[in-house]
Amino acid sequence: MNTEATALEAERAIVDEFAYFGDWTERYQYLIDLGRKLPPLPAELMTEAYKVHGCQSQVWVVAEGDAQRIEFRAASDSAIVSGLIALLLRVYSGRSAAEILATDPGFVQEIGLAKHLSPTRSNGLAAMLKTVRAHAERALAAA
Repeated sequence: MNTEATALEAERAIVDEFAYFGDWTERYQYLIDLGRKLPPLPAELMTEAYKVHGCQSQVWVVAEGDAQRIEFRAASDSAIVSGLIALLLRVYSGRSAAEILATDPGFVQEIGLAKHLSPTRSNGLAAMLKTVRAHAERALAAA
């Protein structure tokens, strides 16, 4: 899913990409476009077991792997939230649990997302990050 070698490189690439857009209308459209490119999550995985609580939208996050490499798949019923998921997967999916836990989502501040998301979307983003980190913590504990 991600082409960058490290989570920090992925964050840098995201910041660079968002710098191309002059205003938030264009940035929101880019987020929506990213979300549309997410691979679909099979309906059988859209269950309570994978649901992220704390999001106004419906969001499901599935993690597979171990402490060496965790792959995430996710989906949402919201176009903008799907774009946020695409960004999170780019940074965190396919990484080791240790790298996931060591990588703060600095890109959220740098691209201005923190200022331009509604409070409910900000809460949802925080809940998705918490879910990703919790999977990494469980993988490390099981290692």
